[in-house]
Amino acid sequence: MEKRVRDSYAEQVHVLTQANINGYNRLFGGQLMEWIDIVAAVVARRHAGKNVTTAVVDTLTFNGPAHPNDTIIICGYVTYVGKTSMEICTKTYVENLDGSRKLINTAYLVMVALDENEKPTPVPGLVIESYEEKIEWEAAQKRAALRKQRRAEKF
Repeated sequence: MEKRVRDSYAEQVHVLTQANINGYNRLFGGQLMEWIDIVAAVVARRHAGKNVTTAVVDTLTFNGPAHPNDTIIICGYVTYVGKTSMEICTKTYVENLDGSRKLINTAYLVMVALDENEKPTPVPGLVIESYEEKIEWEAAQKRAALRKQRRAEKF
């Protein structure tokens, strides 16, 4: 059974506290990476209906800082599916008090669905419903081909 992008969409919200801040009074990058991995896993679990594991962090781009007391919104959605894997895009925003948002991070992760023996297992297909989803799918196909090429070059 195929699923739509919106069927597995997830958001996580945080108000930054001193526990998440580095020595430069900004959000600690490692903390953000942990949150991103959690959001990607939730999206992938919703899509696959299975447990998942992170296989690849393909891209993790920091575009701006976040500071104490900022509201952080992390949004995740499926961009591409293979046989047992899913590419998940996460976008992280600082949300201002007026509700406007500024993009501070974009990440692409590859998650693999696992069966009860923790072996890769097939995932549902992805229904593409909008022009934006089609553009994401096509870009994800190119990233998947590059990942495959890099794996082949290792050997």
